[in-house]
Amino acid sequence: MKLKDSKTYLNLAKAYAGECQARTRYEFIEYGARYNGYGAIAEIIDKIVYNEFNHARMFYTAIQNADKEEIKNIEICSGYPFKEKWDLTENLRLAMQDEEAEVKLYPEFAETAKKEGFPEEAQLFLNIAEIEKTHFEKFKSLYTQMSKGTLYKKSKPVKWVCSHCGYEVTDKEAPKKCPVCQVAQGEFLVKIDE
Repeated sequence: MKLKDSKTYLNLAKAYAGECQARTRYEFIEYGARYNGYGAIAEIIDKIVYNEFNHARMFYTAIQNADKEEIKNIEICSGYPFKEKWDLTENLRLAMQDEEAEVKLYPEFAETAKKEGFPEEAQLFLNIAEIEKTHFEKFKSLYTQMSKGTLYKKSKPVKWVCSHCGYEVTDKEAPKKCPVCQVAQGEFLVKIDE
């Protein structure tokens, strides 16, 4: 069986469309974070946005490699979420759900690819599913901290770093305003020592 005649080919197209849409939805969330003064959260989401772009690129490349001729159109029928609104905390929860759905879907696509004799495409789906698990965890952590009010308040002192100027301080709460460059609390992140 040729890839272009398989269910895997359609699954690659669905995955491509899904990743493109996820990227755009997450750009909306990133915009909302920046708009509401959470630049540090926006930077985390921006990295996820870039990952989603590259997932789409990899699926697109797999589709393009399936046929040497120009691909005019691929008809796909699939559902895609349109849940996000303009509430940052709720959108983090919804993004978490979106990622969880991909974590469940891509192994199913991998199984189909395996059965159809496309091991490279199967591995691509499995690899991206693993990455989507990390996105799920990041969105879950951000959502939990935002909804519980613990994003900038911790039970014990931690090191905070200003994402603009690099100022660091150890305290239970991030400064309301950076004493060096005067940016708001939303630009601080907990420093993770390597």
